[in-house]
Amino acid sequence: MKIGIVDLDTSHPQNWIPIIRDLGHEVAGVWDGGSVHPASYVAQFAKDHEIPEVCASLDELVAGVDAGIIHACDWDTHVEKARPFVNAGKGVLIDKPMAGNVRDLDQLQVWADEGATITGGSSLRFCVETEAWMAQPAEERGTPNTVVCGCGVDEFNYGSHGYSMLAGILGTGASTVRHLGKGVQRRIQIGWEDGRLGILVVGQAASYLPFYAQITTERGVSHIRAENGTLYRALLEKTLPYLSGQADPPLPFRVLQEAERWAIAALTSWQNGDVEIRLDNMDAEIPGYDGAAFAEEYRRAKYPDA
Repeated sequence: MKIGIVDLDTSHPQNWIPIIRDLGHEVAGVWDGGSVHPASYVAQFAKDHEIPEVCASLDELVAGVDAGIIHACDWDTHVEKARPFVNAGKGVLIDKPMAGNVRDLDQLQVWADEGATITGGSSLRFCVETEAWMAQPAEERGTPNTVVCGCGVDEFNYGSHGYSMLAGILGTGASTVRHLGKGVQRRIQIGWEDGRLGILVVGQAASYLPFYAQITTERGVSHIRAENGTLYRALLEKTLPYLSGQADPPLPFRVLQEAERWAIAALTSWQNGDVEIRLDNMDAEIPGYDGAAFAEEYRRAKYPDA
């Protein structure tokens, strides 16, 4: 494929590009919306990473590629940046978090239901360690029943990794979410009707915390710590064959976007006195996570003197 990169906000683009090429694809162009970096950054990035085209508009990029990868740290812009790819019948991978509110997730789901090629989310959904643990014979490892997952940095941009890791272990179909209060970090309970239970521990801590999971089954307890060096390749190996039309989606989009819905439900819970939120009864207009505010904070951290 010829792949177009949309937005250079985070560290992901420069880390993904070598893997994309190693997997046999071409990075054909780039367009940046300017949420984080100054205009001069894009041309230098393209030169440093040998990207042949710096596009003046998103439409120009879409016209010249087979698929796009959206890296905007303002997740509230993801739907509108995905729209021209969908309208052109081209695949799109949306980096985590895919959306910060129910309305945008619903729109992405409508497109997926209509046949659009959409994937993305957190690399922790496909991390090597989780997949290796799940690949063990069920009669040896047992069935995950109670799982604690966590990570540090923040509650959504980074926290979405913890939700995704939990989803990879406990699977689809959670029914309720409830905030359990804030200690050092926030604690969130996610429940399934059949008794499966997940606890998320996310948010800022005094220092960096790894991605981890503690899994309890009827046969034992296992601890997983994901290694950062394998995460990006794990995601791209799962998603790029689907974008190129050579494979089925790694997961149905309805399943893939559950992690973001859990996080939005958790926010709704703690904003409303830690009430239990039913995932089948989430209003599309409930407030979610503010992508523009996060992007502004991200820009100020990167360019404090600007």
